[in-house]
Amino acid sequence: MDNLTNNINNFPQGHPVRVYLEENILIKQLFEELFKVDINTDFQLFFNLFNQLSQVEKHFARKENQLFPYLEKYGWTSPSQGMWAFHDQIRAEIKSVRKKIEDKDFENILNSLIVVFNSLSQLMSVEENRLLPNAMNLLNEDDWKEMYEGDCEIGWMFATPPVRYPEIKEEEYIHPSLDTKKRKLSFSLEDRTHFDEGYLTMEQVNFIFKFLPVDITYVDENDKVVFYNRGDERVFPRSAGIIGREVKFCHPPKSVDQVLKILEEFKAGRQDTAEFWIQFKGKFIHIRYFAIRDEERNYKGVIEMSQDVSEIRALEGEKRLLDWN
Repeated sequence: MDNLTNNINNFPQGHPVRVYLEENILIKQLFEELFKVDINTDFQLFFNLFNQLSQVEKHFARKENQLFPYLEKYGWTSPSQGMWAFHDQIRAEIKSVRKKIEDKDFENILNSLIVVFNSLSQLMSVEENRLLPNAMNLLNEDDWKEMYEGDCEIGWMFATPPVRYPEIKEEEYIHPSLDTKKRKLSFSLEDRTHFDEGYLTMEQVNFIFKFLPVDITYVDENDKVVFYNRGDERVFPRSAGIIGREVKFCHPPKSVDQVLKILEEFKAGRQDTAEFWIQFKGKFIHIRYFAIRDEERNYKGVIEMSQDVSEIRALEGEKRLLDWN
């Protein structure tokens, strides 16, 4: 089979496969420019080109979160494991180059960059000779058309986004909230509710709120408490008697004025967040308030979130391995 890059014009502008190939062309061009630069005399140009190359993270992320799920739907799961692991290896190699650049370790930057070049060259070869040709055989036209919104959220390596595929006329636009097109999923939608992204049963929703390591309280636009989560280790105690109660009666008198001030500013649209941190029973507690607004920016209430961040504040360095033993 001919290398896909040689036949790039066989794909319409904006088609996901064409965009992947165009990014590969850009990667090769960036390496050509990088290897021509004398880092000792034009360090800033070298750094700028390297930063452009580092945008390959978006190339990886689209594959991992967009392309791979479609391949899994058709039973091809190896890219989600083997190629994703290769992405992580290259990420680590790019991080190593960046560290040497930041340290101005000129003697070793080029050797580390050559490692990245070799890895990306191998990856692009696999993409163009195996991954993308197989994807073209597996995915149908509707699959490719569905990718644009998600791709757009992640982004591309280019300064200017590629054209939308497929190109749609203005009158054909359907707002995501009105998009009722049924897509083939690997699980039943029975007893599930459609959220902004994904479908959950009420049991699963309850599990999420129960196991989140934060206290959540929702106060509606009428200042009535309508919800709180019942986690096992809440920072501040709550009981069912709070439901339906005015929020001003749910706080100690000394803090009521602050709560009312937050509500006033949120309702007026002058503020959207407020945060505090306090020492409480030997713990460091982070408290945040978020104004909730609908698509028209109408005030719909406030979420109060409290979290014990004592252990988080104490973290240092990195932890990349399990230590369950």
